[in-house]
Amino acid sequence: MPRHPVPLGFVFRSRAKNEKAPVADQAPTDSKQTRDPQAPKGRPTPKRSEAQSQRRSVANTPTTRKEAAKRSRDERRAALEKQRQALATGDERYLPARDKGPVRRFARDYVDSRFHIAEFFLPLAVLILVLSMVQVASLQNIALLLWLFVIILIVVDSIGLGIRLKKQLNTRFPNENKKGVVAYALMRTLQMRRLRLPKPLVKRGERP
Repeated sequence: MPRHPVPLGFVFRSRAKNEKAPVADQAPTDSKQTRDPQAPKGRPTPKRSEAQSQRRSVANTPTTRKEAAKRSRDERRAALEKQRQALATGDERYLPARDKGPVRRFARDYVDSRFHIAEFFLPLAVLILVLSMVQVASLQNIALLLWLFVIILIVVDSIGLGIRLKKQLNTRFPNENKKGVVAYALMRTLQMRRLRLPKPLVKRGERP
């Protein structure tokens, strides 16, 4: 039988279709694999809120040592300012560690609700010093006796305060750590009332 010649155009069209067919088959697969360019490899696209929080954390992270030092200074300054305000208002959240807790709060209130000889120690010491500098023997003797009298009064008052406060602490806070609280209270009695920190929150005569 005679063979009919195959048109060249048909051959080229068939080859072109065969070459384009794999590309067409791969197109849906590529479209399915498209992902958010910000999503990590092998992980689902994060939610918008998560992405925004991540961007904010990255933006707030200091990039240089100078920026990190400046940020650290600002944080310390803010913490000190909160602590200063807490010492004036008694806010437990920002008080120094030595002043925190209900036990120490009670000790402060117990001291602030009473008169103590020790809180007048500084003005009495100035008065005794002035008397001792006067070149009069009788006044110098009075200054010496007054000095001994004040010291004895402070010791007696401090011992009484310590005994009463310890009893109150054992009654009110039987399971709390009370180490150093009595000494903390005695140190507070040595300060004049208006100079105490944290500031007194109870009046004289008021029960804590």
